[in-house]
Amino acid sequence: GLLKNHALGVVGPRKATDYGLEVTKVLVRQLRAQFSVISGLALGVDRVSHQVALEGALSTIAILGVPFDDVYPKENLCLLETIVEKGLVMTEFPNGIVSKAYHFPQRNRIISGLSQGVLLPEAGEKSGSLITARCAMEQGREVFCVPGSIFSDFSKGTHALIQDGAKLV
Repeated sequence: GLLKNHALGVVGPRKATDYGLEVTKVLVRQLRAQFSVISGLALGVDRVSHQVALEGALSTIAILGVPFDDVYPKENLCLLETIVEKGLVMTEFPNGIVSKAYHFPQRNRIISGLSQGVLLPEAGEKSGSLITARCAMEQGREVFCVPGSIFSDFSKGTHALIQDGAKLV
């Protein structure tokens, strides 16, 4: 089912700006029912993309950077349970292992690998979502970026990706 749909990875900062969150809402709402939204269940852009997908009856897939028995962030536990009921949750990390910071960048290759393209509504110069964008490019996937203010640190990463050939949205 869900893995047969066209899929769009949606990633961005955990501490997204109001602009980034609003852009995420607008763009995810414009997706058609044959699309799945794939993200990492982090705070910020990831969380909003999953929520809007569920509100719009789109399928959503959460790729965790932790084992099921150590869900992070705890604030997303209720959202995780909803996705388990209505979508799909995946992790490559077995229960019982200690979660490590480097697990999160590792999961990004799965997000991009399951997606036809990856959308970054905003990303700073050192945003972890840039790892997902690089994985997508290496895997031959499209990368879509939204421009932001030239004065915002939250747009430096997306602007750099656009200069490197990402599609302007």
